[in-house]
This record gives sequence, structure tokens and C-alpha cells, in this order.
Amino acid sequence: MTYVSNVKWPARAVVTAGMPYGNKKLHFGHVAGVFVPADSYARFLRDRLGADNVIFVSGTDCFGSPIEEGYRKLVENEGFEGTITDYVQGNHDAQKATLDSYDVELSIYEGSGLGHAGEVHQAMTNRILKRLHENGHLSLQSTLQFYDVEAGKFLNGRQVLGHCPVQGCKSEKAYADECDLGHQFNPEDLIGPKSALTGTTPEMRPVANWYFDLPNFRMELRQLNDETSADPEIRQVVSKTIGEFLGAPVIYIKNELEESYRELAGQMPEHTFHEAEKGKQSFTIEFSTIEDRDAARDVLLGAGIKIRTGKALVPFRISGNVEWGVKVPVMEDVENLTVWCWPESLWAPISFTQTVLDYRGEGPEAWRDWWCCPDAEIYQFIGQDNLYFYGVAQPALWIALEDGDARLVHAPAGQLQQSRLIANHHILLGDKKASSSGAVKPPSADELLDYYTVDQLRAHWLALGLDQKSVGFKPKPFDPDEKKRTDPRVADPVLKEGTLLTNVFNRLARSCFYEAQKNFDGMMPLGAPSESVVAEAHRVMAEYEQLMHRASLHNVMNLMDEFIRFSNKHWTSGISAAEASGDAAGRRQVLVDSFFLLRICTLLMHPMVPSGCRKIATYMNVDEAKLFSWNAAFDANDELCTAEEVAAGGHAVVELPPRTDFFARHESQFKK
Repeated sequence: MTYVSNVKWPARAVVTAGMPYGNKKLHFGHVAGVFVPADSYARFLRDRLGADNVIFVSGTDCFGSPIEEGYRKLVENEGFEGTITDYVQGNHDAQKATLDSYDVELSIYEGSGLGHAGEVHQAMTNRILKRLHENGHLSLQSTLQFYDVEAGKFLNGRQVLGHCPVQGCKSEKAYADECDLGHQFNPEDLIGPKSALTGTTPEMRPVANWYFDLPNFRMELRQLNDETSADPEIRQVVSKTIGEFLGAPVIYIKNELEESYRELAGQMPEHTFHEAEKGKQSFTIEFSTIEDRDAARDVLLGAGIKIRTGKALVPFRISGNVEWGVKVPVMEDVENLTVWCWPESLWAPISFTQTVLDYRGEGPEAWRDWWCCPDAEIYQFIGQDNLYFYGVAQPALWIALEDGDARLVHAPAGQLQQSRLIANHHILLGDKKASSSGAVKPPSADELLDYYTVDQLRAHWLALGLDQKSVGFKPKPFDPDEKKRTDPRVADPVLKEGTLLTNVFNRLARSCFYEAQKNFDGMMPLGAPSESVVAEAHRVMAEYEQLMHRASLHNVMNLMDEFIRFSNKHWTSGISAAEASGDAAGRRQVLVDSFFLLRICTLLMHPMVPSGCRKIATYMNVDEAKLFSWNAAFDANDELCTAEEVAAGGHAVVELPPRTDFFARHESQFKK
């Protein structure tokens, strides 16, 4: 009985995890919401496709206004004497140490402006921007930027605070041209702007920058989003969020201002009036282009009419005039510009991929085998807030980089292929969105390790179901209610999945090893497992593959809960029956079955809780490359062993000391 897969996997895969800014350490949301899911998926793909066929990349986002602001405050308030590079390097090192402590095994974790990865990234940026310019998709535009008269300087994005102008947005923080919920808008639309440097209202002054003509790709983006919407394996939040940006440009005006609007309608470009929907406080006017909408906006604001704009495709800013950034190559004799952090962060994973391949000794074009081949796949794990950039701007940029004028949604081999976006909802602290810059201060990822093991946290986070909705993380030691925090009768919800590991999975593994030591001379008996056991293992593997193909990690955890309990029950009932009847052959068969089930459980749980599974592999005394591989028939444990061991009917396991845990509880969880 040989396991047969019904799932088609790519020949090679790149897995990416969203890049954290280089201005801080990692809080639990970074690790739980993106890195642990991405790591679990990358580990599964390594097991499924072969380790050499999977590259898992991320790194510190070294540039952008949050980094500049963080550095400025550290120098001014705490007397930091290092350079901004020193500042970023220190945060990068702390981030990497945290990821290592959570068993996040990246192929590379460097920085977009650090070391060799930074050099590769600058070269990749030059190449991409020149190609976009050659293809006619970049234009130099004079736009307005905030200028602090008192400070005597232009302000970067995070040095301006106001209210988001996008209709229906509930963000409490909006910056120069985006809010903290990911909405994009023109700087002049920001409501109530204030300088973070002086607290004064900044002026708008003209600056020249490069812009990508994103609105010109609405048709291609709609086609791509229609395909995404029809794919049942892609999360609904992806197509829904992207679709919100692909409608016509609109302006919302309060119903009580309709008469004032009517008086000005003739002065505005051609548009369509839509009455307010029932229960809504505003009516809508719709335009065919973003330029027409902006012209109408100027007319309305000039007459003192308050408005809100809707989500729409606007020209995507490529460059800025700050010093700390990736350099823009000289084009049309324009010098001394740097790339806005968001565009260059979109192709940073390509730079990181090439950096990995450089370290492997491959050529400077090796990245194309991973990003430009139809038989490869790019899996990008991101937070839902970033879908505008990865689901709207990035696909359009990739199309714009194609050779010629085809502008194909699905490029031919040799050109950038579209990525598969795996977007998670927010992981909340309790019932509130947690942000290190917000009112609710989340625990750092490092702090959590004072109360939980890595495997406990990984298992809990993966089971939360962030692919479906925003979910609260409620660690008992951080409960603001002191009574609940200190009451031993109140269960800690974080330990629910951990109990499966510390109790059931532990019991299965220990039972197998202790039985082998006690009654089989320290040998794992070989031979054919029961047909019913093999059939159940194959059924679970098939369902597991289907769920992994959808990146439905919480359902994977549910499936494994059932299978581990089934395996433990098979051992318990089988050994009890054999002991009761004195059936030596039956006893041996139960152990053959149970070691086989343990092998399958360990393979399938390896992506989620690698530390404990590696320990099982050590005591099984088998090569991890064999145990953690899908390249087998899965009809018996004989295939893990040598021909001599198979002929002898047994394989020596490592002696397991008494009371050994493969999945331990944290020391803080024991009663004092």
C-alpha cells in the first residue's frame, strides 16, 4: 500500500514573510501573525519538495520614515551617539535573535540596507527602476510635500500626523499619504495635519518625484482579482480588500451640502451623481479618472465644502527626497533621490533570494529560476493591512516590467510570475489591536518565553484561525484583570493546544520507546503495520496535503489533534488487549503499528512544532532527512532503516531516560 498524492506542487518555491521595520524589536504580533505561519509553511514545503528546492526569505526593512523618526528620537531624547546604520543594525540583530529563539528557520534574514544583501538590493533597485522607466511607466511629477517652517525642513511620512480622509476609515493614525490601516491618499487630502517635530501645521511645498502610473493598470488588476475571487483556495480577504481599490474614483459629500454641490457641479469635470444609500449620511459623485476626481476636489475644497475621498488607484510614489534610503538611479538627469520604502520593499524578497543564491555560489541571474518560472511558486505571507501594496501595487509593477507591450496578467516563462498571497487577519491582544506604537502595549515576543515554551506558543498561534478573522491572543500572565491572572482555577487559553503536545503526543512517543526498551531489547520492531493503520495514516496525509495547499493551518492543527489522539488510543487499547491475553505476537504488532503512527505524526507535526519533533527523530535514531521527507511509500518503517536491519526485523533506538519529555511544559507552569 503506497501513499499517492492528489495535490500538484511546484518544482521550487520561495516563501516570504513581511519585513519588520528596523526601528524596534519584535512584538508577539510580528512573530505570531506572519513569521510562525510562514515558517511552518516553508518547513512543510522543504519536507514535501526537498530542502534544496525551497527558499524562505525575509529581513529587516532598513529604510522608511519610522526608522528615521525612531533614530531622531533616540538621539534627541536618550543621547544615542551611533549612526543611523548602527541603530538599524542593533534592531536587526535583536530581531534575528528573537526569530532564532522561536525556531523560525529562514534561508536568510539580513537587511535591505545592510551588508551584501544591501548591495544586491541596491543593484536590483537600479535594474527595476530603469526597466520601468524604459517601458514608459514612470513619470516625473511635481507634487506637494509637507514642509515644517519652524523646523526649516521637508517632513517624511511619519513626521506628519492627521486624520485619514478615506470615507469610512476608522484609523486613529494617519500620516502624510497613508494611514495605519493601509489606506492610500494624496498628502493634500490629509485632515488636520500636524508636524511631529514642532506640533505646528506644516505648509505644502512643491517637490519633484518619480511616480508609477498605477491607475493605468486597473483593467489588468481587475482581471487578476476576478481570477483570485474565483479560486476557492485563496482567502476571501485577499480579493475583497483588493477589489475595494479597483472601483472608479469617487468623492463623498454630506447630504446637507447637496445644494452647495449643485451650484458647483458645472465647474467640475464630467461625473455621475449617486444618491445616498438608505441610512447613509453622504451622497457620492463618481469620476472616470483620478485626475478628474482631484480637479473636482480642488473646486469643492476651494468653496469650503468638506469632502471624503474613496479608495481608488492613485499614482504610486516611487521616490522621495530623504537622505536615508535606497538610491534612485539617475534618469533624465534627475539626481539625489531615494526610493520610498514601500516600492523597494516589494522587490526586496527578490534581492534576498539572489543573496541566498550568491552564498550558494550560483550566478547573478539565478533568482530568475525561482521568480520567473511557471513551475515555481512564490508564497507571500503578509498581514491584511498590506494588501494594497502586495495585491495592487506589486502585481501592476510586475506587469509593467514585462518585455514589450503585451501587459499580460500571466507573464511567459522568463518574466516575473505573480505571487500567491497568504494574508492573515489581525492577531489581537485580548480584544484590541496591539501595536507597539499604539495605546495597547503588547508583550514582546521575548517576554512570552518567560511563561511558555516555543512549541506551546507556535501550536496555539497556528490554531487561532487568522486566515478567517481577527482573533484575540489572551495569555493569562498578561491578563489586565488581576483576579483572573492569579486565580489557579482560571485556565490559560494559550495552553489548550500545548496540552495535546505535553500530554497526548508525549504519551504516544514515550510509550513506544519505553515498550521497546522494556520488552524488545531497545529495538523498534520492523514489519508491516496493520492495513487499517496504514489506511488511516494515508487518509490523514491526503487531507493534510489538501489543507496545506490552501495554507489552512488552523485546520491542519485540528486534523492533527484528531490523528494524534487516534494514534494514542490505538496504542492504549492495543497494548491493553495484548497484555490481557498474553499475546506476544499481538504485542509486537501493536508496537509496529504505534511506531509507524508515531513516525507519521512526527512528520506531519514537524512544520508546526519542530523542536519536539527533532527530539523524537534523535531517539528514533533515524536520519532527519529521511524522517522529515514525503519521498517514501509510507507502508512501513522498514523504509527508514538499512537492509541489514530489515533482515534482522528490528532497528535500535536510543535509550530514553525515565520521565523524559519531548514536549515539555514551561517551568513557570508547575505548581510551586
